[in-house]
Amino acid sequence: MRTAIIFYSYTGKVRRLAEKLAAKESANVIEIKDVRRPGGLKAYSAGCFAAIKGKLWPIQHYDAILGAYDHFILCFPIWAGNPPPAFNALLEKLPGGRTVSIKAVSRSGRSSCKERLRAFINAKDGVLANFEDIKV
Repeated sequence: MRTAIIFYSYTGKVRRLAEKLAAKESANVIEIKDVRRPGGLKAYSAGCFAAIKGKLWPIQHYDAILGAYDHFILCFPIWAGNPPPAFNALLEKLPGGRTVSIKAVSRSGRSSCKERLRAFINAKDGVLANFEDIKV
């Protein structure tokens, strides 16, 4: 089974987690990058509002790369209890029928998105194998 660790990191904390997981899992690492990244306070104020609403921010294209994997380990920060908008855009692009594990990173170690993400993955004929809230 080919595994890819896909991460989005605004501050670098999630990047460090993804790199550690990649070494442990012998997996490839793919970083999600915004087409245009807002800076500083605007990223969090606009980003948290967009995250709550489940909105998408444009990301670079990864479609061809993603089709080569059977298992995805998704790592992302939690913004206002939800994945950030750039990560929501990735979810739309994930190929169906895959096994997905999720590592949600926050200061509190709590998120409110597990069931929404499970439903989204199931709707794509995928399986949510594991969901972990990680406190950093």
